[in-house]
Amino acid sequence: MKRSRIVVLEPGYLSYDIERSILADLNVEIISVQPEENTLKALSEISPDIVFLREREFKQSEIDVCPNLKGIIRYGVGVDNIDSNYAKEKQIYVVNVPDYGAEIEVSEHAVALYLAVQRRLHSRDKEVREGIWGVGQKASIPSRDNAVLGLIGCGKIGLEAAKKFRALGFNRVIAFDPYLSEENARLNVIEKVSLDELCSIADAISLHTPLTDETYHILNEEMLSLIKPTTILINVSRGGLVDEVALTKKLQENKIFGAGIDVFENEKKPLESALLSAPNTILTDHNAWYSERSVSALQRNAAMSAYEILTGKQPSSWVNP
Repeated sequence: MKRSRIVVLEPGYLSYDIERSILADLNVEIISVQPEENTLKALSEISPDIVFLREREFKQSEIDVCPNLKGIIRYGVGVDNIDSNYAKEKQIYVVNVPDYGAEIEVSEHAVALYLAVQRRLHSRDKEVREGIWGVGQKASIPSRDNAVLGLIGCGKIGLEAAKKFRALGFNRVIAFDPYLSEENARLNVIEKVSLDELCSIADAISLHTPLTDETYHILNEEMLSLIKPTTILINVSRGGLVDEVALTKKLQENKIFGAGIDVFENEKKPLESALLSAPNTILTDHNAWYSERSVSALQRNAAMSAYEILTGKQPSSWVNP
């Protein structure tokens, strides 16, 4: 049996023993390519059958140096970092991992960011450490009685977030999502509204939609201008959904109360973002999806997709048919 090669680009997990165990009955070699390596040179020399990746881009130039490539497998849901159309032209599967229970972790993270911003935990912690005490009423904290949650995107994660925010006292949930059926909205007691209506009335806005040409900067300066000065914005989805420069300006002008941000338009290290200077903002490093359980499920499901491809089957999570 011909030996198949799998490349892991910019590896970020502690080990790849899960993948090796699932692929053990195949003649497979798993090779890691580190960030500091010349990716095109490494790919050309290895000539992989499968590529595993997370956030890094995989575009035409990478595809062109992999003549034996059969599948590109993304550890996660979004595939906006992959040139899926070009891969399709080359008859290469692009596969994601949509079902690894991330709705639990991501919705928890959204709520955690919301509470940290709403209760000003970052500034309170900093000032207590500096010996400043009892300044509560100098930094306003809006009441959340009869609060309205606005969801931009209402799939699995959005629905799970709605449950958790309701437990905090949000008694009304509205959503902008063209793909949310009327029946599903009714069953989950969610009101479908236009984007401008959502921005105008929500007390918290949480984004849970993929990044596409249609959703890029869905919260641009015009939409951000509709948001109330007491509203908190949460983004645990994709950085490109929000115009970071416009959001930073609104935060600095106190036209939006605060923001909890886990994702950025450009996540190259070191991070460069206007939001680094924004007040009452909590920033995390694209880790809303993470727990030991979710990592295990991601690796297992990605390996199963590789197994399907290498054994001549159509992968179950094929996204570029």
